[in-house]
Amino acid sequence: MAHNKTAMNFKPLIQKLGLGILTFGERYFQIPDFEKSERRGVKLTTLLWHLDKKHRTQAISNVKVAYPELDSAKQMEIARESFRHFGRVIADFIRSPIRTNEEITGGTTVEGIEHLDRLREEGKGIFMVTCHYGNWERLGHWLGLQGISISAVARDSNDDAVTERVKEIRAHNGMKVLSRGNAAREIIKRLKAGEVVGLLPDQNADDAFIPFFGRMAGTVLGPAVLHIKTKAPLLPFCCIRTGPGKYRVIFFEPIVVKENETPEELMTRVNMSLETMIRIAPEQYLWMHDRWRNARRKGVF
Repeated sequence: MAHNKTAMNFKPLIQKLGLGILTFGERYFQIPDFEKSERRGVKLTTLLWHLDKKHRTQAISNVKVAYPELDSAKQMEIARESFRHFGRVIADFIRSPIRTNEEITGGTTVEGIEHLDRLREEGKGIFMVTCHYGNWERLGHWLGLQGISISAVARDSNDDAVTERVKEIRAHNGMKVLSRGNAAREIIKRLKAGEVVGLLPDQNADDAFIPFFGRMAGTVLGPAVLHIKTKAPLLPFCCIRTGPGKYRVIFFEPIVVKENETPEELMTRVNMSLETMIRIAPEQYLWMHDRWRNARRKGVF
């Protein structure tokens, strides 16, 4: 009982620290010089690489699982660079309220736009599917400049104040946020209105165990179930950093359920699509996430 009481007493402090760190980040990253802002992000996550043994070890382990054919030096390089990339993305995200439209239009190249245009011409809602890779948040700003409304399904922070502040920052990007776990009704409503809904189905889950980089990984079935229910196509995309303030958006071939295809089979194809995009620039994936945790616990890894 005493231990639980102590933990409860620390909770408000932890929540205040979370909001305090975010507030500090806004002062630290929201500067006109986006290259300097990126460098500041790299400094912070390089420090994290050295201090956070848990996530450093996890990142290295995941890279070894995904790329067993690489030597240990290359695996280490990818893991380390993924931390640096995370710093650049954090800086860009927090800086987004002062980011100009000119920065977006001048810093973005687009491939496969014909896939998006064709689906929009059909007048249906679209599921845009990506993963924690590159800088998916930035796409919301670019889509807004094309007159396209997007709502992303994302997990709330444990701290309500942090969640609200993050939503405010995302709103500057032109992106609405739906809380993961209770968003199904709102998703269907927005699809019927012809809007775009963003999904990131690459986090550890226990709906089903499906191959990801050759190993079984706990995978959500929600995107497949919603696609089958609504008939809204799944459009894979990624937004890869190519240099300071420069990004390459790629829209891939849409994924549509086949006759008699199960949600598990459909999500297997989605996972393959995510693998394809990650292999373009593996150092830009969030390797520090324990993607195969549930698979190991279930003994199917």
